Amino acid sequence: MLKLSGEALMGKSSFGIDPEVVDMIASEIRGVVGLGVQLGVVIGGGNIFRGIEAGARGMDRTSADYMGMLATVINSLALQSALEHRGVVTRVQTAIEMKAVAEPFIQRRAVRHLEKGRVVIFGAGTGNPYFTTDTAATLRAVEIKADILIKATKVDGIYDRDPVRDANAVKYEKISYTEVLTKNLKVMDSTAISLCRDNALPLVVFNIQAAGNIKRVVCGEAVGTVVGG
Repeated sequence: MLKLSGEALMGKSSFGIDPEVVDMIASEIRGVVGLGVQLGVVIGGGNIFRGIEAGARGMDRTSADYMGMLATVINSLALQSALEHRGVVTRVQTAIEMKAVAEPFIQRRAVRHLEKGRVVIFGAGTGNPYFTTDTAATLRAVEIKADILIKATKVDGIYDRDPVRDANAVKYEKISYTEVLTKNLKVMDSTAISLCRDNALPLVVFNIQAAGNIKRVVCGEAVGTVVGG
């Protein structure tokens, strides 16, 4: 299962979707699919709308989170278009039913698509407010019995502090779920990390901006930070 942040689709822009970035990610995914790997994808919506931020500014949190879920569907459709342009058969499934644009999420159908070599993009989060797309990615990964959850970020792994703000930040090559929680490293929310831990789902955090990294992670190369144990 590949987790992409919505911000990853912005490129150098401050908002929206950069077609060149989406094309790059689609090309990377195509390379992984070419290896015969079954791949699911969850994309955030922060490049369009972040429910938690809108809620903090006074908007009703439930309404804001539903708007964020719709933003993830927009991103999912953009990635689907880019993938199918490259000949990768793709299905979008959403936690909120919207038959005109996507299938509803059905676990058995999702697994069947994967078995047929299709990339399945899971949109609309969990379908519930107050849950992040990190949690949605972990939940879907467990439901489809994924071997690993890989989270694409703008940095090359997990650090003990923000490497952008502190040049002395130290990178972890491997770290346990419990350490991530107790040290409050915020690479994913606590619900997602706990769900990974409770289901023994390995997590790798890596840099999406380095070409070929998705394939390297899938092939087991030492890329990013491994969370487990």
